[in-house]
Amino acid sequence: MPVLSPAGGTTYRDTVYISVVDDRGNACSFINSLFWPYGTGLSSPRTGVLLQNRGSGFRVDPAHPNCVAPHKRPLHTIIPAMAMKDGRPWLCFGVMGGGFQPVGQSHVLTNILDFGMNVQEAIDCARGFFQMGRFEAERGIREDVLKGLAALGHEIKMAEMPHGGGQAIMIDRANGVLQAGSDPRKDGCALAY
Repeated sequence: MPVLSPAGGTTYRDTVYISVVDDRGNACSFINSLFWPYGTGLSSPRTGVLLQNRGSGFRVDPAHPNCVAPHKRPLHTIIPAMAMKDGRPWLCFGVMGGGFQPVGQSHVLTNILDFGMNVQEAIDCARGFFQMGRFEAERGIREDVLKGLAALGHEIKMAEMPHGGGQAIMIDRANGVLQAGSDPRKDGCALAY
């Protein structure tokens, strides 16, 4: 192509999360990420698939706490999730967004388990994330909550971009129903068959 148009679209395009549940209740929670733009910068000559560089956060220095070693779980944010109930998949879910992912997983679970939200409500709910020494709040967090946090000494900043994205499917085995949700912060959708 002689001229390329400017890139557009959503941010955080390097990670994709997919949640799938079939008619038997089998579930797959899948996440894939290039990490930095274009991953390693290498692609397979046969397929054109870009190779990821998510391992760049690991260390080989044995004195470093994030050193890769047997019987260790180095810090990593590729965390597709599955919550179980009675030994079977109950919630197949995942959240994207780098360091936000562990917090995002907690947001979704807390919203469902503690606040009784349905899957879509739990994903849609405004999020906050502590980073760079301050609490970054998405629009939608009540003003009295933000003032209360500030009164406790927390520095508050309104988030310039949404925190992550996510997808989820809840399996209601008693009623034979799947409840799905897709995050409006990213491209995606919830489909049924």
